[in-house]
Amino acid sequence: MSAALYEIAFQGELIAGADAQQTRQNLMRLFQADEQRIAVLFSGRRMIIKNRLDAATAERYRATLAQAGALVEVVPMAETVESAPDTPTPVATPIAAAAPVTAAAAPAVPAAQGTLSVAPRDVVMAAFVDVQAPDFGLAPVGADLQDQAAPVAPPRVDLSHLSLAPVGSDLGPTAEALPVAVPDTDHLTLVRE
Repeated sequence: MSAALYEIAFQGELIAGADAQQTRQNLMRLFQADEQRIAVLFSGRRMIIKNRLDAATAERYRATLAQAGALVEVVPMAETVESAPDTPTPVATPIAAAAPVTAAAAPAVPAAQGTLSVAPRDVVMAAFVDVQAPDFGLAPVGADLQDQAAPVAPPRVDLSHLSLAPVGSDLGPTAEALPVAVPDTDHLTLVRE
């Protein structure tokens, strides 16, 4: 019979009287993470910081994070199907919840041929456990990933009515001389003063 396992969850809440900026700095130092990863922890979503811990280790984590200013929750993990003895169990890193989950990072459970099923990492992702996604796999390095296009025949254009001008010709439009209208000034006279 195995001992109960616990997980450490964080929702961005602080210990009473803790400064938010100082807590972020403490967590950056504690997890050796940059500001972007720590900002994800303070998004308000429930993040699993560490899981598969015994009671004593979970309490040490809780105390250390409380000392840094973070209010965390120690929760017993839900019982899952017993894994085979030769199956390695995934180990979460301290900031694993902030990193995006990929098929390589999460344990994959084989489903029907051609589909991929990924085990959920937290309560939010558990809502998507029944989603069937195609298993695209990975192409070898250097493979052409674009679909083969069918050859396209060039359009047939009739150019028989076109011709070429001799070398040195002026290809600009020929300007016609505009008619000049001379005004009638016979009715005008000049007067000297």
